[in-house]
Amino acid sequence: MRQIYSGILFLAISICSAQDDIVQLKNVSDTILNTKRILTVPDPLNGIKTMQQLFPGNFYNLSDDNIFMSWKCTSCSPEYYKDVNGVEEDPLFPYAEGVATRLENTISYKDSKGNEFKMLVFNHSVYDADGLQTGRFSGGLLGLAKFSKTGNIWEMKSFQPAVAAFGAFSRVPVLKLAEIGEDQFAFSLIHANGGAGGPYNAFLYLIAGFNGKYQTLMEVPDYRLSNNAEGSTEWSSTYKVVNDGKKKFFRDFAITTTGFYKKAKGTEDDFEIDMPKELSEMVKTKKQFNFVIERRFSFDGKWYTVVGKPAVKFSNIK
Repeated sequence: MRQIYSGILFLAISICSAQDDIVQLKNVSDTILNTKRILTVPDPLNGIKTMQQLFPGNFYNLSDDNIFMSWKCTSCSPEYYKDVNGVEEDPLFPYAEGVATRLENTISYKDSKGNEFKMLVFNHSVYDADGLQTGRFSGGLLGLAKFSKTGNIWEMKSFQPAVAAFGAFSRVPVLKLAEIGEDQFAFSLIHANGGAGGPYNAFLYLIAGFNGKYQTLMEVPDYRLSNNAEGSTEWSSTYKVVNDGKKKFFRDFAITTTGFYKKAKGTEDDFEIDMPKELSEMVKTKKQFNFVIERRFSFDGKWYTVVGKPAVKFSNIK
């Protein structure tokens, strides 16, 4: 009998321990998505504590700095947001299964008058009982909260819980600050994805405030090709905001792509890939060459588009 009792006790303890390991969801009010929310925090601004105020779910700090808020909202009205992967369905946010929200980064910057700002960058992914982020072709859903400093107080000036989904395995890529006009700031990111073991083709995206909200205003294809076999086709790009005095806001982007092409052998580690359209004629007759492509993107009032004819230079042609 004692052995049976001991076994039952051990089983009960094991079940309790297992339940303790499972990430729990906290139901929150639909005010969590209110873009007009008012929030002030003292200096120095603590990103994690601010995240807890904006997304007041259950707080988890697991191994490997896996820090997140776990929550669900049964009273929220979900909306669709674009996932640029375009493979799975666009996410309906907040997710019905629950949400894990992480602070990805805090971007600090100043304008020409010395005013200080901080942009808190959030990543939303579907709830996972183990606190994981999965799904090769599931992007991390980007959320933004902008704060400005007055004295010793940081006041939230804009709050957009969800913008769009980028990246792979439910992780949004790193955002970088881009000054696209006089005291006009935007954020660029490089979205890269591809099949297991195959090359990753990357796009450049620009996120900027426009018509009262942050949204994608530029998508540059063929920005980078990586994770290809050594010695195979690859390329990478850089961008520069053009400040030629002609535009006060939404200035042009000059994008330079430098790369190497080598005709694929069709082996297991040497993939046939889609080349930039500017190289389509050259790849029909040549086995190998280096190239430089220069493109210019200009804002047309709604979107950044290519202007003029891209300039292409070839070398080491075989």
